Amino acid sequence: MACPLLRQCSKWNANCSSLFETLWYSNGRSVSFSTSSLGRTSWSSGPGNEGQPSALRRRTGPNTFNFTTSLTRHKLRLLDPSLKSCFCINSAHTDVKVQDPFTIAQEDLTNLYDDIRKELFVTKELKALCHYYFDGKGKAIRPMIVVLMARALNSHSNRSGELLPGQRAVAMITEMIHTASLVHDDVIDGSNRRRGKGTINELWGEKKAILAGDFILSVASITMARIGNNTVVKVFSQVIEDLVRGEFMQLGSKENENERFKHYLEKTFKKTASLIANSCKAVCVLVSSDPKVHEIAYQYGKNVGIAFQLVDDVLDFTSKANHLGKPSAADLKLGLATGPVLFACQQFPELHSMIMRRFSSKGDVDQAWQYVFQSDGVEQTKNLAQHYCQEAIRQISMLSPSAERDALIRLTEMVLTRDK
Repeated sequence: MACPLLRQCSKWNANCSSLFETLWYSNGRSVSFSTSSLGRTSWSSGPGNEGQPSALRRRTGPNTFNFTTSLTRHKLRLLDPSLKSCFCINSAHTDVKVQDPFTIAQEDLTNLYDDIRKELFVTKELKALCHYYFDGKGKAIRPMIVVLMARALNSHSNRSGELLPGQRAVAMITEMIHTASLVHDDVIDGSNRRRGKGTINELWGEKKAILAGDFILSVASITMARIGNNTVVKVFSQVIEDLVRGEFMQLGSKENENERFKHYLEKTFKKTASLIANSCKAVCVLVSSDPKVHEIAYQYGKNVGIAFQLVDDVLDFTSKANHLGKPSAADLKLGLATGPVLFACQQFPELHSMIMRRFSSKGDVDQAWQYVFQSDGVEQTKNLAQHYCQEAIRQISMLSPSAERDALIRLTEMVLTRDK
């Protein structure tokens, strides 16, 4: 029998149609949003509740937004290169088509990696290790989100949309923390491929890889201190704690099916979404003292971050290894039960014992792979990611209209349709 949380996820999936058939109707005026909805009415970010969704509320009437999702059109075919989704934003501030988020953020990101490399200027060998992943060839999704969020918040606060020096430093810190976590993850997982090339631990050894990751984190901490804002330091300290706790959570599993899915979502928040959520909050506190606005930034980052990881878990089953830049079925081989497996377990209870022994018996990985594709586990995980993106859109739409705000909405489509 399916657990309550999984049944709730299935309920969302049954009612989710194409995310980009969502429309905002302004009737020729600026869209206004109820300030009473800016708190924690739909998502709880308190301890133990990270990543757990609650029912979305639709509101109508004066000073509220109209959030309409078509329930009759075709479902979004995620990760399909032939996808032609309808993305409609009817805002009074512009009739111009929403620009590509990378295009808007490009100027701010142009010298980001050069500046990070300057911060990491040390001895020749350590320099080579630290610079290995800061070659400017990464997706730069996280700093791009931070830059766009910062500019959107600046506009919302009636300031110039220009990036503040402290906000740009936050974007650098975000990328440094992310990269350091990748270096450490590769050591823990024994991975030999990352971004289409050998990992640092494969090329230089585990000891040097650990030290390189530690050093990157220390430089990120120094950069953080230079911003001179105690709240920013506190926010990023939470990120580091979440990363470590998330890694410990990944080492364990849960016997109870309901607890297992809750465990998975909380681990996903801590290992992936916390960095994005708290980075968005960090650029917010530098420009606004309003906790309601802080919450909007945080919730957007959290929901997009969870959706990003859910899609990543799907790609582990659907994308070829040479396209991902790392081996496919990597999670199963590491003994990890991600969304597609947990959903598949509803249809194939045989997966339960495999999950508990972390797919360690001969033939477990191949058999689990087959069960996933014989089930609707992949599609259910895609739909769950879509649900989180819907909530991200609902949150960011509470900010004043701007090109950057609309780009953050557009970014949710990119998260859902990415193929690597």
